[in-house]
Amino acid sequence: MMKTAYIFPGQGSQYVGMGKDLCEQFLEAKNYFDEADSALGFSLSTICFNGPEDELKQTKNTQPAIFLHSIALWNLLKPTDAAMTAGHSLGEYSALVAAEAISFRDAIKLVRSRGELMQKAGEENPGTMAAIVGLDTNAINEVTKAAQASGIVQAANFNSPGQIVISGSVTGVRKAMELAKERGAKLVKELVVSGAFHSPLMQSAKDALHQALDKVTVNDAKIPVYANVTAKPVRKASEIRTLLFEQVTSAVRWEDSVKQMASDGATKFIELGPGKVLQGLVKRTVLTVEVIGFDKAGDMKAAVTA
Repeated sequence: MMKTAYIFPGQGSQYVGMGKDLCEQFLEAKNYFDEADSALGFSLSTICFNGPEDELKQTKNTQPAIFLHSIALWNLLKPTDAAMTAGHSLGEYSALVAAEAISFRDAIKLVRSRGELMQKAGEENPGTMAAIVGLDTNAINEVTKAAQASGIVQAANFNSPGQIVISGSVTGVRKAMELAKERGAKLVKELVVSGAFHSPLMQSAKDALHQALDKVTVNDAKIPVYANVTAKPVRKASEIRTLLFEQVTSAVRWEDSVKQMASDGATKFIELGPGKVLQGLVKRTVLTVEVIGFDKAGDMKAAVTA
């Protein structure tokens, strides 16, 4: 049986102007942006629509902005064919709201807190991240292990075959970059980030997020959500809570998640949110599936027409 997987992007997909056309053309989208402003107590919508870019790029704003855009699209589409969901890092919260495990209002506040905590952890424990293209998982694990004598470093995102991001202290990551080049990586590039996400340097954010999660109602998911930490489907509320907590310092196993969804019957992947990052990753991971995305009002109109 053919199944559809809905997937949600994470940090890095944001752009100034995101959601503006949706709110101008769909009242329901505007209502979501208004509700987010009300829940957060400041105008996140203004930052989404008008920037400035430096403001939007701050982790504490980026995370709720992308989440909001994704959920506005989900509620405009009101899909009846969703068999499963997944999201990349922050996008896991969008996936959980889509699966009705967490309410929109709780999640927007939780995601804002997560962004603030991760930004603060990045300021208190400065680190960096780097993208490595052309080495497999085993080679990356060997490289990071060898580099740990120079500082903290581990794989942070297994994005698609041969595309992995590492994270940790500046000395650890730069040593691993050096070793990756020696191993024959095609591309090694340090990323402009505000912290060493998905590494032990996020421990303070993880501890504080635990308290924030404790205050939120988490329900069993209506459809399976493929978790970043395990790349396996999860539905139980208690497991969801644990996995969101673990996710802060664990690697995002996106490649394995996509493969698992395809193995479990997903023949179509639909990305909801700004940009097309996940569409590219899915296409590089599973060659036999259909991949589309919704971001702007024009995408929605095309879907309605179809």
